[in-house]
Amino acid sequence: MSALTFDKQELGNLEYSLQREMLATDRIGGYMSTTIVCCNTRRYHGLIVAPIDDSDRTYVLLSSLDETIVQHDQSFNLALHRFNGTYEPRGHKYITDFAYTPTPTITYRVGGVILKKEMLWIHKRTQLMIRYTLLDAHSDTRLRLRPFLAFRDKHALTHANMEADGHTYPAVNGVKCRLYNSFPWLYMQTDKADAEFIPAPDWYYNFEYQQDIARGYEGHEDLLTTGYFEVALKKGESVIFSASLDEMGSIKTIDEMFETSIARRTHKIDFKSCLEHSARQFIIRRPGNRTEVVAGYPWHGVNARQAFIALPGISIAQNHKEDCIDVLNTYVNDMKDGMFTGSASASEAVDAPLWFFWTLQQLEKEIGGKEIWNRYGEVMKQLLESYRRGIDGKIILNDNGLIWASSNELPLTWMNSLVDGKAVTPRNGYQVEVNALWYNAVCYALALAKQHNDKEFVAAWEQLPAKTAENFNAIFRLPEGYLADYVGAEGANRHIRPNMIVACGLPYKMIDIDTQIEVIRTIRQHLLTPRGLRSLSPRNPLYKGSQDGDPAERDYAAKNGSVWVWPLEFYVQACFDIDGDSFLPQAQEIRADFEEDIQTYGIGSINELYDADPPYAPRGAISQAWSVGAVSDIIRMIEERSPKAAEKKTSTRKCATRKCTTKSCAEKAEKKTTTRKCATKKATGKRTTKKASAE
Repeated sequence: MSALTFDKQELGNLEYSLQREMLATDRIGGYMSTTIVCCNTRRYHGLIVAPIDDSDRTYVLLSSLDETIVQHDQSFNLALHRFNGTYEPRGHKYITDFAYTPTPTITYRVGGVILKKEMLWIHKRTQLMIRYTLLDAHSDTRLRLRPFLAFRDKHALTHANMEADGHTYPAVNGVKCRLYNSFPWLYMQTDKADAEFIPAPDWYYNFEYQQDIARGYEGHEDLLTTGYFEVALKKGESVIFSASLDEMGSIKTIDEMFETSIARRTHKIDFKSCLEHSARQFIIRRPGNRTEVVAGYPWHGVNARQAFIALPGISIAQNHKEDCIDVLNTYVNDMKDGMFTGSASASEAVDAPLWFFWTLQQLEKEIGGKEIWNRYGEVMKQLLESYRRGIDGKIILNDNGLIWASSNELPLTWMNSLVDGKAVTPRNGYQVEVNALWYNAVCYALALAKQHNDKEFVAAWEQLPAKTAENFNAIFRLPEGYLADYVGAEGANRHIRPNMIVACGLPYKMIDIDTQIEVIRTIRQHLLTPRGLRSLSPRNPLYKGSQDGDPAERDYAAKNGSVWVWPLEFYVQACFDIDGDSFLPQAQEIRADFEEDIQTYGIGSINELYDADPPYAPRGAISQAWSVGAVSDIIRMIEERSPKAAEKKTSTRKCATRKCTTKSCAEKAEKKTTTRKCATKKATGKRTTKKASAE
């Protein structure tokens, strides 16, 4: 696919256009998001959704902006809203074109009038600018712009009330307003001296958000308009509308800001450039020298587990290692008593600090092991020691070298959905991915400590990995060949889930080649789809293949069937580790499967999860950091093994366990023959695309 393309004939088809949502961010925590026909279908949609303080909370300030063409005393409203099941006005019928690059652009035709609308979200400012250009007209034409205001938390809805201030106050070539005193001023200005603002405060009732309703939530709200701008336009003329938390000082400043900002926009010309653009949207820089990762748009906030998993793909793979370093430093600076805080704390997410080590392993490829040790060596040692001591009575390092994590209140792994206060997937005990990450973290810290002559740390920890590996294999390896999902008080849980692939895709592995092949074979038979890995085998009676239903049903399906993208990265890495370059065609096929997705659902990005049954409908957040990160890392793996890169390789392939310094891994490496079994040959089929029969 060479570029983002949209079927012009289908733009007036709401089944087509309302399923496609666009996103633009300011890189400081705010965003604009709506459908490609500017009809809001979620409470999270809006033209200005932004933080108003230093917290992680964001607010819908400017919900929408209605445009009306006025000619010969006739009005043609270009907007599209849904009220109680009915669309009114129906401005989508005037749309003739939509383009996403370099900035979202809609073209309308009303009789002999052709109007182009360019929507530009300014980086590092809470500011939206829209330029309207009258491309053609044969009579006197006026443009009317009516803003609809919400001024509420993005998770909430607002309704008509007496407390809202519907007044507007003068600003440079425009007005300012704020509905409530706890909010900052919103400045609405234009670059046309003759543009007039006509005050006309009024509530519009029962805007309907059908996506919220379909997801089982309340989906109606009232919005306040304080009036409208009106300006005359001649053929070829433009007017720029600006909405911002900061007042623009002059018409000239508005024009210069728009021209400078649009000139800096990158062109999303293909799949890779779209992912690069999307990746940058997750990195946000906040006051206080804080750099964080938004887990997903439009409703997710900051989540450390997802940040660490996503970081290599959304920063390092995009040649922005400084973003990775800044995010890591933000979490390091927040440490207390040898542990991260908030969502990065092991007491909230047992694996989050262990993913930190994996992120460092990817960063090492860019800055070297010496720099990693100098920057983060003490942090690594403190984190490991915290696990060794035990954390809040929830996390214990047992004498067998394995991590036991248990909580009856808060699920501690990424499978953390709750329904009626109970875990959808209770996994108290030894979790497979947690202990794989634990082993990987200890081995990595030991390797760096040995390289940099930290004898005290090496002496205290060097005996642990062999014990961990021995006991891991003893309790997790099942007679069927694959790994248990977790081992609890009642023994091994045999549910086939994607968590075991992490044990095969990390740099340091506890399992031998044959077990890795069996895990990959099982993944292929039960979990692999063209969009990622199912969270549960279709043969399990707990399986749910669709994300339809109310919040409880969707939360249940999310961890009992729904397809997740992020584990796919570890599947691809594991297959490359086993099969080397012979896996390249299959990896390229996996990459290709996502190309069409950037034109549907979240434009130019990859969403959170998918239905587990064909046709694998996209679900969840329209743009998810660890999904984009995973696919970006898969692209990196493919490029590293491209024919050009292959010319630089030697004929000797290094062992997948090459970095391990433990005796057990060394012995495994010595026992390997030079001919590896091909994991692809052990699979019973190419890809599972049909639902398997229930057991």
